[in-house]
Amino acid sequence: MKPKNIILIAVISFFSLSSYAQSDIADIILHSENHTTFTAAIKAANLVSTLKEKGPYTIFAPTNEAFDKLEQGKLQFLLQSENKAILSTTLTYHIIPAYLTTTNIVDQIAIGDGTFKMITVAGNILTAYFKDGDVLLTDDLGNTAKIIATDLKGSNGIIHVIDGVMMPRN
Repeated sequence: MKPKNIILIAVISFFSLSSYAQSDIADIILHSENHTTFTAAIKAANLVSTLKEKGPYTIFAPTNEAFDKLEQGKLQFLLQSENKAILSTTLTYHIIPAYLTTTNIVDQIAIGDGTFKMITVAGNILTAYFKDGDVLLTDDLGNTAKIIATDLKGSNGIIHVIDGVMMPRN
């Protein structure tokens, strides 16, 4: 490959990555093929504008497969317009009003006697801990989710992808 082509590819890649990093966390999630269910829920709860605010926020974003694992009828229940408040509480249970990289979470687990308790926007606690080399989260009901992708940085926060849906105690 010619040196000019390599430089051109490098420049294009740099600007592509830079524009992605300048996207807010709402845009990152809204354009993720692995989060179409989470996106639909965020829209139904009218939380898109919240996720575009200054932040900083840390979002633990469940994948489509995570929503598929919910008990039958639970997602449909949450998405009904009369259950908007419950849906909003469930979604904001996945949001921490702070910027927490994986390194921050791991460090806090290490100094927190093996756990790191985070207060969510919903006002509930998510607990992070290690198990078999993975960082797991536990919700108020004892459900667990593994962090499967980390440190997706937006202009107003950071996203970690999880394989489960966290449920607050209502």
